Amino acid sequence: MIYNYYELRVGRERDAQKALAAQVYTGGGAGVLGVFAPLLGYASNEALVLTDERATSDAVLRSGAAAAEWRRMSPTLRPHQGARPEPGGIYVHNWFTIDAEALDEFVQLSGAAWADFEAKFEAKIYGLFSVEPQVGETASGARRLLLMTRYSSLGEWQKSRDPTTEAMQIFARRRELTQMSLARACVLVPPPGPDA
Repeated sequence: MIYNYYELRVGRERDAQKALAAQVYTGGGAGVLGVFAPLLGYASNEALVLTDERATSDAVLRSGAAAAEWRRMSPTLRPHQGARPEPGGIYVHNWFTIDAEALDEFVQLSGAAWADFEAKFEAKIYGLFSVEPQVGETASGARRLLLMTRYSSLGEWQKSRDPTTEAMQIFARRRELTQMSLARACVLVPPPGPDA
């Protein structure tokens, strides 16, 4: 299955992300998996949208928001088909640029660490996506991945940085394969209820 990830610019109104979410969820149907509003590291007028191949780009772009970026992605170990982001908590969207030849090892290391990580912390990996390479990335020997993780809170995210855990020791090897990473926090905007 192919996934699409949009970084959109919305208005400066306080409820701009909520209004966008109502339009996108309604217009995109079951293929819209999540609309996210910024928490840390994003501009206040950004919104993020995750869809699968059942939703068309028109469902997102007709919302009136300006598309800053749009990426096609394939799932690696997660998400499993039909999985949707769970409400509540925070989501950290962590972008990795890695050495292209290290893709399989990076994915394997990630999966090897997840059981310990999820057992020790109030966290759940939603998905690790391989981003369709762009020309510049291919030429430079780089690949991009997006890791989406749900934490119960920002405090839990900080707690999970504990370097003594088995997971973090595996992640240390993964770090050696990484050219750059950028983690930013957001919240899932729920679909509008029946009274919306």
